[in-house]
Amino acid sequence: QVQVVESGGGLVPAGGSLTLSCTVSGLTFGNRNMGWFRQAAGKEREGVSCIGWNSVLTYYGDSVKGRFTISRDNAKNMFYLQMGNLKPEDTAMYFCAADVYITNDYCGRAEHWGQGTRVTVSS
Repeated sequence: QVQVVESGGGLVPAGGSLTLSCTVSGLTFGNRNMGWFRQAAGKEREGVSCIGWNSVLTYYGDSVKGRFTISRDNAKNMFYLQMGNLKPEDTAMYFCAADVYITNDYCGRAEHWGQGTRVTVSS
């Protein structure tokens, strides 16, 4: 059974930083693409950032480029989202997902989802 568990959410002031972590089990982590998504209140879920199995291919949504960094550690079956210069509009429930489809300008169609961790950025 595949398990996807995110952690690291919380309350942070605007301009601050936060790092989310995701642990994946139940599949061969090292050859799967991974990703972070978010859903703000009243909005559709959007792809934030995704990373290919060997970290060569990455995708960032336009709203987070230059502020967020995705990375992975295949030895630990974990991947991360470092978020910097956070803005109130980054407030959302953040989900990590395993086995995602990724190209240079798209990430989505994930097979396995975590339960989500809330990020709140205060102004």
